[in-house]
Amino acid sequence: MERVLAETLLSQSRDPRVLLGALCRGEASAERVETLRFLLQRLEDAEERGGGGDAGALPEAAREVAAGFLVPLLRGLRGRPAGGPDPDLPPRDRRRVLRAATAALRSCARLAGGPQLAAALVEEALRDLVAGGPAAGAEAAVEVLAAVGPCLRPREDGPLLERVTQAALALALGADGERDEAGPAEDTAELAAGRLLPALGQCGGAALRAVWAGLVAAGAPSGPGRVGPRLLVLSALAERLLPEPGADRGPGADEEVPDARRCGRFWRTVQAGLARAPDALTRKRARYLLQRAVEVSAERGAPCACGPREGTGPSLFWWSEKKKDELLKFWENYILIMETLEGNQIHVIKPVLPKLNSLFEYAVSEENGCWLFNPSWHMCIYKRMFESENKVLTKEGVIHFLELYESKTLPFAPELSEFIIGPLMDALSESSLYSRSPGQLIGSGSPLGLKLQKFLVTYVSLLPEEIKSSFLLKFIQKMTSRHWCAIPILFLSKALANVPRCKALGIEGLLALRDVLQRTMITHQILLRGAAQCYLLQTAMNLVDVEKVTLSDVSTFLMSLRQEESLGRGTSLWTELCDWLRVNESCFGQASACSPTGLPEIPSLNAYVKNLVQEYITLPAGEREDCFMPDWFEAKLVAMMVLLAVDVEGMKTQYSEKRRTQNVLRIFLDPLLDSLLKLGTNAYMPVLRADRCLQLLLKLLHTCMLTGSGARDDEVFTLLQSFAMSATESVSDFILRRLTMNELSSVSDLDRCRLYLMVLTELINIHLKVGWKRGNPIWRVISPLKNASIRHLQEIDSGQEPTLARQIQRVVSMAALATVCEAVDQKPELQLDSLEPGPTERFLASLPLNHTLQKPHPEEHSSFSEDSAASQGWGKVVAQYIHDQWVCLSFLLRKYHTLIPSSEGDVPDPVLPAVQMPARTLQSALGALTVLPSDQVLPVFHCMKVLVPKLLTSSESLCVESIDMAWKIISALSNTQLIFWSNLKAFVQFVFDTKVLTIAAKIKGQAYFKTKEIMYKMIEMSAIKTGVFNTLISYCCKSWIVSASDVSQVSLSSAKNYSELILEACIFGTVFRRDQRLIQDVQTYIENLGHDCAANTVIENTKREDHYVRICAVKFLCLLHGSNMSHKLFMEDLAIKLLDKDESVSKSRTRYYVNSQQHRLKNRVWQTLLVLFPSFDQNFLNRIIDKIFQAGFINNQASIKYFIEWIIILILHKFPQFLLKFWDCFSYGEENLKTSICTFLSVLSHLDIITQNIPEKKPVLKKALVIVLQWSFSHNFSIRLYALAALKKVWSMCKALCVEELESLTSVIESSLNQVENMPGTGNAKKNWQRIQEHFFFANFHPVQDYCLETIFYILPRLSGMVEDEWIAIGKFTRFTDIPSDAGFQWYLSPAHLCELKPGDWAQQDVGSHSGEADSHSEWTDVQKKIIPWKNNAPDLDLELVFQDRVAKLGKSISRLIVVASLLDKPTNLGGLCRTCEVFGASALVLGSLQCVRDKQFQGLSVSAEQWLPLVEVKPPQLIDFLQQKKTEGYTVIGVEQTAKSVDLTQYSFPERSLLLLGNEREGIPANLIQQLDVCVEIPQQGIIRSLNVHVSGALLIWEYTRQQLLRHGGAES
Repeated sequence: MERVLAETLLSQSRDPRVLLGALCRGEASAERVETLRFLLQRLEDAEERGGGGDAGALPEAAREVAAGFLVPLLRGLRGRPAGGPDPDLPPRDRRRVLRAATAALRSCARLAGGPQLAAALVEEALRDLVAGGPAAGAEAAVEVLAAVGPCLRPREDGPLLERVTQAALALALGADGERDEAGPAEDTAELAAGRLLPALGQCGGAALRAVWAGLVAAGAPSGPGRVGPRLLVLSALAERLLPEPGADRGPGADEEVPDARRCGRFWRTVQAGLARAPDALTRKRARYLLQRAVEVSAERGAPCACGPREGTGPSLFWWSEKKKDELLKFWENYILIMETLEGNQIHVIKPVLPKLNSLFEYAVSEENGCWLFNPSWHMCIYKRMFESENKVLTKEGVIHFLELYESKTLPFAPELSEFIIGPLMDALSESSLYSRSPGQLIGSGSPLGLKLQKFLVTYVSLLPEEIKSSFLLKFIQKMTSRHWCAIPILFLSKALANVPRCKALGIEGLLALRDVLQRTMITHQILLRGAAQCYLLQTAMNLVDVEKVTLSDVSTFLMSLRQEESLGRGTSLWTELCDWLRVNESCFGQASACSPTGLPEIPSLNAYVKNLVQEYITLPAGEREDCFMPDWFEAKLVAMMVLLAVDVEGMKTQYSEKRRTQNVLRIFLDPLLDSLLKLGTNAYMPVLRADRCLQLLLKLLHTCMLTGSGARDDEVFTLLQSFAMSATESVSDFILRRLTMNELSSVSDLDRCRLYLMVLTELINIHLKVGWKRGNPIWRVISPLKNASIRHLQEIDSGQEPTLARQIQRVVSMAALATVCEAVDQKPELQLDSLEPGPTERFLASLPLNHTLQKPHPEEHSSFSEDSAASQGWGKVVAQYIHDQWVCLSFLLRKYHTLIPSSEGDVPDPVLPAVQMPARTLQSALGALTVLPSDQVLPVFHCMKVLVPKLLTSSESLCVESIDMAWKIISALSNTQLIFWSNLKAFVQFVFDTKVLTIAAKIKGQAYFKTKEIMYKMIEMSAIKTGVFNTLISYCCKSWIVSASDVSQVSLSSAKNYSELILEACIFGTVFRRDQRLIQDVQTYIENLGHDCAANTVIENTKREDHYVRICAVKFLCLLHGSNMSHKLFMEDLAIKLLDKDESVSKSRTRYYVNSQQHRLKNRVWQTLLVLFPSFDQNFLNRIIDKIFQAGFINNQASIKYFIEWIIILILHKFPQFLLKFWDCFSYGEENLKTSICTFLSVLSHLDIITQNIPEKKPVLKKALVIVLQWSFSHNFSIRLYALAALKKVWSMCKALCVEELESLTSVIESSLNQVENMPGTGNAKKNWQRIQEHFFFANFHPVQDYCLETIFYILPRLSGMVEDEWIAIGKFTRFTDIPSDAGFQWYLSPAHLCELKPGDWAQQDVGSHSGEADSHSEWTDVQKKIIPWKNNAPDLDLELVFQDRVAKLGKSISRLIVVASLLDKPTNLGGLCRTCEVFGASALVLGSLQCVRDKQFQGLSVSAEQWLPLVEVKPPQLIDFLQQKKTEGYTVIGVEQTAKSVDLTQYSFPERSLLLLGNEREGIPANLIQQLDVCVEIPQQGIIRSLNVHVSGALLIWEYTRQQLLRHGGAES
């Protein structure tokens, strides 16, 4: 059309200057500028053909047009005021004007007859580009440079060309790749890379070399977001940097052009794009460059290598004609895998993963076992999988990599080690990867964790010895480089612990392991934390080279372990450590520095420990006497090393005399014992030394007594006890002196006070274990200590000025009294007075409660540091004082609880005011709760436990206030792990005390409702903090068991008022989040390891799992007996509430699906009803039988149906009189029974069990046969199936009993059954009949014999498809010892046949018989093969004229829409697209080959549309030139592609001249064509599948274009 217009204009005027002048006058509209472009291009063509007319006039006219019209126009577009277009011009029209003006300017430069105009235009545009300014100006400058730049001369204009190239490259690489959204600067950068640089590349080798030098100098990209601009530039210049043989390279073709294939930085950029690029478009460009390099290499055939080899591995890229087939095969598979990974869907990617194995086979030489291909290419694939947002794909990639060494042995490569320590470990930090596989049992271990262990063992074993140490050190250091979750650090530690022994780590490795240990401490999962510590210690023992570390290094490392979580004495880990020390005792290295004694450190363990104790006891020189109490770290270290050395010695003398152990221990501890014996008599012994000795004594006793410390007659512990007892007199005298003689006078001395009292308590316990004797040293100390403490408190209360020393002595005295009271309370043998209240009791009972210690006045001789410490920590001191006061008070209340009156007025003159005035004391307790910190409220709770039952009747509101205040404290503590559980236990013991519950239920006042409110709040809290409900239900059930065993109807009937608690416990259990379930799975796995993991030995199993709530309730119910009326009423009330709960859940609108919360609740309801069933009598069943039958009519999940059917069978078996009601269930209308009749038919399948207690069975059989025959003719297949199963059972019973009345039916029934049994074919009917007969409920299950807890809670949920969270193994019932087991209840399953069944035995799914055929097909049938086309030659067509001629002949109106489908290759898509284009009036459909129109599939879809629609052939290699030609004609090139800057279809306004480019069915639009697009449009999606069929996508855009054009034309006409 443009050519026709140009010819028409030229035909009207012989002088083109006149035409040009006319077009340059007036407003610079898009149409005017485009017409000018058409005319100039026509003149340019005529000039080239030699028919341009006046040779001098035309150049002059071109210069005038450029200087007078186009340059001012472009200046205006660049933001300058002169001669610009309308400032309100829309962006689309502005770009149209810009494109037409620059194309016209290019023609002017060529027509001007010299290089001066081109150079001047480039200089001006370059200045604008370098100067910056608005984005619109930069865009216009880039367009001018792209248009005019190719007109420069390569040699003469070389410097200018180089400057332009550098500026363009700087602009292209300067885009911020980290941006989330595209901006103007990034648009300009892409324009420079996509248009300007390729245009400059046509100017010859100099420009290309300048670009290449800039790219190479930039180095490898520093981040994932920075690789995009480089790949954009490289893909734009791919035709120049990777030229095909014989390709026209433009001017200067004889010059040397860079070959990108030989540059390592080029390949590293490509790899970065493949593996790390965040967006799909950048990754596509990287794949395009790789494939082009491969195909260019194949076509050239010449050898090629990427520079010098790095290290000993192969080059990043190389080519050899001899290996052409292998190379093509490798790269073909490689690109296929990378393209498939873009799908991000595991079902698409999994079939391609076997090809990844073949890549490794290609990559390793069969001749010498060396790498042929650089393994970094393989690592790119794994990196891409690890970076996927689809965690399933990430897990698949990790597992695939870990399985590499299972079937093959790969040669060592540094890239592999770097990949393991980098991306692989980063991927392994994701906890969700360690989840169980489908079908795995809970506690069976993580498949990925086990594969990681196997991989690391194999990989390290294959490493060269010189590499092994550095690899393991980096591996461990990587574990310290981030915050790991508990599960990844556990499995990484376990994998390290299994690495075979080798001398790989020195002191640096030991320090790294210590850092990892410290990382494990941040997790709240104590068991996982302890297990990780065990494995890290085993790692140290396996991998540390003992010659490179000293015993001092080892002991410091061991102190990083928590002995209460992992390294407990007597555990298998302790024994393993002792054996390691024994074996390596003489091999440890010596310290370079000397010890404080001046002697070099001796590596012998005994000598080291002896020296360690001696150094510890010896006071360091220059140590101040008034300094703070020493840190506990040294005492812990010395105690642990002493016990380790003694146990090592015990191993050496295992079969010889045991006296040697005693001698060794005495040698070690002689300095300690000597110091302890002098404590009581040597008044000049330094306090610091005395404190250190007492700390060591305490730590020795505690470390030796840790859980799992072995037999009670442990020789070492006995020896330690004897040592402590021998020093008791001296130590106790020292403690008495220090506590009572005003020697403790500063705030820091309170730590010493706590130390002395801990030692005193420990000595009391030792003497009680050995045997208490009056007159022993402890006995002689307790009474003076108590009296002195009271005296001090009385003296201070006399009104003396509160100095720091006096106040500290007061706190010390109260702490001493509290310790004495606790000791006396726990050990009645220590009672010093008679039961009558003495002076001590009267003094304690008269103390002012919650008395705040006045802050002391600063003393004249006190130091500033003492005053500062007293000022800062005085609040803690006061809190400790009040805490100790309440400890003493709780002792008094428990001792004299019989003296507590029920009201204040009962005791006019109290001897013990705090005891005999309980309301005032409880009020003070409320005040104490507001003052004390949360970790000090326990004694107040203990007091409340005694006071509340006494006052609940008379002072209910005060008691309710106390309960409410205590609950607020517990609620606030829910996130505090250390003190929460002890406080919660004390809270439950006083709020849910049996007396409190009984009185509250009796008066039915505020306390009753407050208790129930707190009960439900605790249940609610359990959903967040597992174990809260466990504490509550365990305490309540244990307290009720006592009354139940005493057959106390009053107490249990009071428990009936709280039957909601048992109800909630029976149905309790939350649906855990995936991460919570994973933690529970791993904890179960660790627990299943038993004593093999020391953490299981030293960490007490708290039984806080949700299962134990139900277990506790069920075991409690099993202890109740129906013969006891109180028990019977309680269970009946619970059963009614359970049925009501089931009904309410059934009526709930909450979504009900398999394993949903609703399903689980109903499942637990019916499990509990089955447990209660033996206590039901006929009268009670009369009340509930209708509800049970009604439950059978509800549409339930399979497991619920089995339980309902089971309980109905048991009812009918035990009470046959309910059969009449059961027959009535079959009389409902068939419409109401469609989903439920199968439940009752299943019951009839066990008719032999139902009729066991019926003497006359024939009437029952007749009735059953009539009903079953009736339902055997149902139109519903499932009902017929169940009816036939029941018919088979009933008829077998009829034949066995020889029922004569039914003989007439024999032939009919037996022929029907035979027909079902011998059903021909292999259809679903026959399979389902076989399946129902093999179903466990019909074939194996016996409702009476299999009645036991194991069937109810484990076997039936497992066989019925319940999630594993609902399986409660019988072992958990036996391990839960808080509630005793009822010997009369059948706990275990006697026949083992149900235990041996698997769900698959009766619920087999149809599996195709050819499921494994995919592997036998040819290599390419299971995946999509993708091809990336590029340019060959451009067609020489005037398409617009062709379109217009065709339309004129057809006589129809068309749009200006061109649809380009050259990349499509499926005839069905092309045929449908042809039909759509013709219907909506597209101007043309562009095809890759016109031969496709002859295809029958094409014709079947097009229905002759090809006859009425202009079809044009443009082969894929010709598309770039075709698109560029259409751009110059004013078309906007639109791509249907999802990119970072795609425009939503609903938001995009189509220009009239639109060219729609459709991508390939599999690959989409290739990278080299995407940069030719003006805009990418994407179709908004709301589903899961990522893409539409290409024909559908094209049809949606064609219709949207048509709709917009119709609206515009309609608006214009109106």
